[in-house]
Amino acid sequence: MRASGRGGGRTLYDARVNHVVLVPVKAFADAKARLATVLSPGEREALARWTAERVLAAAGELPVYIACDSEAVAEWATAHGATVLWHPGVGLNAAVNRSVADLRRQGVDHVVVAHGDLPRAAALAAVVIPGALTLVPDARGDGTNVIALPLHLLFEFEYGPGSFRRHLQRAVASGLPVAVRRDPMLAIDIDTPSDLTHPLVQEVLPAWLPTNRGNPTRLPR
Repeated sequence: MRASGRGGGRTLYDARVNHVVLVPVKAFADAKARLATVLSPGEREALARWTAERVLAAAGELPVYIACDSEAVAEWATAHGATVLWHPGVGLNAAVNRSVADLRRQGVDHVVVAHGDLPRAAALAAVVIPGALTLVPDARGDGTNVIALPLHLLFEFEYGPGSFRRHLQRAVASGLPVAVRRDPMLAIDIDTPSDLTHPLVQEVLPAWLPTNRGNPTRLPR
């Protein structure tokens, strides 16, 4: 079975595995526009690929699904053994909500939704709490970097500024069992130039990135 009309590295659902990871990934060429003051277009695209690959690695043995509307991202996902959920032109929130609905229809029990720009992502399976919605806020307590949702619960994802408080309030108002996990590694994302200077980010930045103080080599502009 192919996922939403697109090929992928796995079938949409393997009955032996009921937890999966879903990563929404923006077109690499359009990613990280707020870093334009410190990185070239080529560097921003390479950084977006690098962080997304780290998130995929953090899935461990769990099947990975990529929500996207970019041919380049779809090809990248397939090459990395992930399944593509193709929802073109609908924006982040609709793409995630539709992808979660796709997985629910196929019998997946629990989905971990992780953004693709988490440089210190690790052990995403550990976020799962059986029967409960888990929210992992970013370091500012503003965005929601990871959400783990048991799919017998109905919940609408609504990212954007203030999404952590919005998601938490929505869960409480709906009477859903909810847990907040404040994880210092999963809380780190890369949105602004200052994020690149975070000590935990500096530890892992690739050698070619100019903002890595220990590795100042630049990609050609």
